[in-house]
Amino acid sequence: MAVLIALFKTVRPRQWLKNFALYGALIFTGLLYQKGAFGLVTQAFFVFVLLSSVTYIFNDLLDAKADRLHPFKKNRPIASGALPISIAFFALITGVIIGLSWAYSLNFYFFISCLVYLFIQILYTGFLKKVAIMDVIVIALGYLIRVYAGAFVISAHMDVWFLLTVISASLFLAVGKRRGEMTLLMSAGKGSDTRETLKRYTEKLLDIYTAMFATATWITYSLFTFNHPKIVPDGRALSLISELPKTLISEKWMMITIPFVVYGIMRYLQLIYEKNEGESPERVLLSDKPLILTVGLWVVMVIGVLYYIA
Repeated sequence: MAVLIALFKTVRPRQWLKNFALYGALIFTGLLYQKGAFGLVTQAFFVFVLLSSVTYIFNDLLDAKADRLHPFKKNRPIASGALPISIAFFALITGVIIGLSWAYSLNFYFFISCLVYLFIQILYTGFLKKVAIMDVIVIALGYLIRVYAGAFVISAHMDVWFLLTVISASLFLAVGKRRGEMTLLMSAGKGSDTRETLKRYTEKLLDIYTAMFATATWITYSLFTFNHPKIVPDGRALSLISELPKTLISEKWMMITIPFVVYGIMRYLQLIYEKNEGESPERVLLSDKPLILTVGLWVVMVIGVLYYIA
């Protein structure tokens, strides 16, 4: 039982939150109510749960020595010895086989996106995480591949502004992760030995990157909402437009979700700089109540506008 618990901790269940990016294309292309679409994306979600989990096992196997120097990573099961290397390796191989087989059964292009994801993660763990700037770009690519994978499995077309928003947000989270890690290590009295690329970054440089991509995120999202086409999805349950006066009639209703995105970005920045958080975006998202509420309201507003207001 102790080994199973250690394995569960190693695959980082909190990180599975990233895989919800696969639902992006499903929601924003108006296919949420299309027969079978939600089920396909949900299967794709679990495929990525498997594949992302094995990448963390692979990462911990290679990084065990460096993790032992980290103030928190030293407690990871493989680094601490709680999870035997033989069992971790067996779980890694099994997860890859099951994940790729499942992916191939869903969609060929989805299968290719899974292969690309694994290949990039291997390169990242092997050496790209030691290359400044490229380490951040690869982290961001992980989010972008997930979005594309979710689109491939249902053959959905994605708006270019939506993709630019995903790219900007991904880079923002990736840079924020590095900024948060630098702050954490400095406060713990550790140097850059636990993350080689941190030697190539300065606080000022990361601050500039963070501001740049934070701005790009809300601007590209604003342009996405402004240019978003009118959607008439199958299975619409309600149409409110006929109830409203002409003063309020508009095809730009998605723009009312912009304040939630702006607040979310500002709140995340506050957590990075004021509370020294941000090393783990998913931990911040799951622990900060204002951010949880903001994301929840944003999701409700997006679905409400796209599927219930014509």
